[in-house]
Amino acid sequence: MKQKFTRNVLIKYIYKETTVAETLAVNEALSEDFQLHQQYQELLFAQRQLPKVKFDAKTSTLNNILNYSKQATLETH
Repeated sequence: MKQKFTRNVLIKYIYKETTVAETLAVNEALSEDFQLHQQYQELLFAQRQLPKVKFDAKTSTLNNILNYSKQATLETH
């Protein structure tokens, strides 16, 4: 039986969020279904066009988190 994969499953596959079973099934389907492979390539291309965003927290925020963690650890001991 030929399984149909949605765009959402392909997106999960691209971001490596599929289960092992899903990954194996998508791999097999991509090698057998030309249209699915084309759709995958289009989604992969679109993903690569997205801007690479990097989020950085302020140093003071990171220090507050670390201090809170330190304090919480001391309180539990």
